[in-house]
Amino acid sequence: MEIDFSKSAHGLIPAIIQDSETKNVLMLGYMNDEAYQKTIETGKVTFFSRSKQRLWTKGEESGHFLNLVDIKNDCDGDTLLIQAVPVGPTCHTGADTCWQTQNKNSYGFISELENTIQSRREKADSEQSYVASLFAKGINKIAQKVGEEAVEVVIEAKDANDNLFLSESADLLFHYLILLQAKGYKLDDVINVLKSRQK
Repeated sequence: MEIDFSKSAHGLIPAIIQDSETKNVLMLGYMNDEAYQKTIETGKVTFFSRSKQRLWTKGEESGHFLNLVDIKNDCDGDTLLIQAVPVGPTCHTGADTCWQTQNKNSYGFISELENTIQSRREKADSEQSYVASLFAKGINKIAQKVGEEAVEVVIEAKDANDNLFLSESADLLFHYLILLQAKGYKLDDVINVLKSRQK
């Protein structure tokens, strides 16, 4: 990997730190060649501290290390993307990230949908909200609905109408997310089980 440390007057290039699992950006630091080499050798992300004017391994005082997983260089050879496993919070303020955001998994639209389901469950009128009405009818009705949607997916899978298959698949996923919340879980809990089965 060709890294061009010469583009900066002080031989420093930006290093973006990303959680290797959640893919959230945790912090931005700066590295010179010596910091880069120490990171590779120790497996602990190390920067050149502009305020201390020395090498600084993240966590050397707090114990909140960044354990190296992967390093990528950008197309110009002067910015690093470092994937790491954080041990504790990353920011010196105690926050998960230096942008004061939580470092938790997000599945994009699916996470938004989970939040909408939770909001409807907690706040919506069961007379006006389909989701709230399902929760009002209880776990048996919700489980029954998931079963019905699963059967419809199987039926459509055997036919040639892709639009119907995808529509029924969406219905199944939607009702499954409702069932998960009715049982006190979210998709993240299921994903953790799948991860535990990886070999």
